[in-house]
Amino acid sequence: MFIATLWGIFNLAALVGITAVLGYLVYLLIRALRKYLATAPVRQEKARQARTLGEVLRQHRTDCRMTQEFVAESLGVSRQAVSKWESGKSDPSTTNLMALARLYGLPPEELLREAE
Repeated sequence: MFIATLWGIFNLAALVGITAVLGYLVYLLIRALRKYLATAPVRQEKARQARTLGEVLRQHRTDCRMTQEFVAESLGVSRQAVSKWESGKSDPSTTNLMALARLYGLPPEELLREAE
C-alpha cells in the first residue's frame, strides 16, 4: 500500500512536470509566431522592392532614353541579346555588364547592388 502511494505521488509529480514543460513550449511557440507575424510586412516590402538584374538594366536604359537597338549597337551585340538580358532569360557577361554600366554612366557594382 505504501509503495502504491509513493508510485502514485511519483506519477503525479511527473505529470505536473511534463505539463509545465509542455506549457512553456506552447508559450515559446506563441511568442515565436507573434514575432514572425509581426515581421510579415517587412518581408513583403523587401520582396516588393527586390528587382532582378534584367529589371535594373531595363530601368537604367529607359532612364537614359536609349533603345535596345542603340544599346546593342554600342556594345556590339544583337538586340535580341539585350532583350534576353532585360527579360532575365540570360545574363550579360562581365565584360558586357561593365560596358552597360559605362554606357549608363554608373559604376558596375551599382547595377549589381540594385539587383537582389
